[in-house]
Amino acid sequence: MVEITYALYLIITIGITIWVARTLSSNGIVFLIQCFGQNDVLARSTNHLLVVGFYLVNIGFITLTLSLGNEPSTLTGAIRFLSGKVGLAVVVLGAMHFFNMGAIAQFGRKVNGWLIEHGMAKAA
Repeated sequence: MVEITYALYLIITIGITIWVARTLSSNGIVFLIQCFGQNDVLARSTNHLLVVGFYLVNIGFITLTLSLGNEPSTLTGAIRFLSGKVGLAVVVLGAMHFFNMGAIAQFGRKVNGWLIEHGMAKAA
């Protein structure tokens, strides 16, 4: 029971992490290009670095929390275990997304201003 529950936890949370990272990466590139003064190379490079960091932090969090709490010994305990841990992982994913968006928007405005000041921003 315990091994199956742990395997399900890892499969579900890592699957959600991959899906979220791909979704944010593919849809966030437009936002990044705008933030970085239409500089496609800088935006794509930043996007890739964000995805790598996203994976590292989230997979690290997922694996660290695996050992927290009591091991489930019943089906009800396994469902509670999965719902609590998956729910926590999803909340952390959401919090990271909002933190990243705020940081990118702030940094992007600075970079965009610098690019415009130095005549390096492309016209929209």
